[in-house]
Amino acid sequence: MGTTLFSDLVVNTSGELPAVGSQLPEFTVTKNDLSDFTSADLAGKRAVISIFPSVDTGICSTSVRKFNERAASLANTVVLCVSNDLPFALGRFCGAEGIENVVTASSFRENFGRDFGVLMEDGPLRGLLARAVVVADETGKVLYTEMVKPLNESEPNYDAAIAALS
Repeated sequence: MGTTLFSDLVVNTSGELPAVGSQLPEFTVTKNDLSDFTSADLAGKRAVISIFPSVDTGICSTSVRKFNERAASLANTVVLCVSNDLPFALGRFCGAEGIENVVTASSFRENFGRDFGVLMEDGPLRGLLARAVVVADETGKVLYTEMVKPLNESEPNYDAAIAALS
């Protein structure tokens, strides 16, 4: 079991983030149009996977916006933003904000949160995903991970995530 923080409260997660040097876990998430997005869709592409509790919170929406801005310049890279929000909420947010350079997807149907070790097992946001980033190369090898702490006060280290692709 891993941990994150909500302010100064320790929150247990379903496990640890994938280890640097390991392969990304196989996964399926649901895109805004209700179609599946799977780990196979990343074959031959670099990936920045931004994981967060809900697009309806300030830090989460900011992280989607910032990764959207930075994704435009990343060659052969998919930026996948995943939460437990319903696909409809993610779609509404992306439409209202003009988000076009990232793929937003929901893990509401699948075990993504458990497979990536980010499902919060207790605390005020129990059942949602912790804020984290996982970066992988074209072969699915994990290059960088970050469990953002405290998740309700801090943004991901965007520069470190992007630098991992260099």
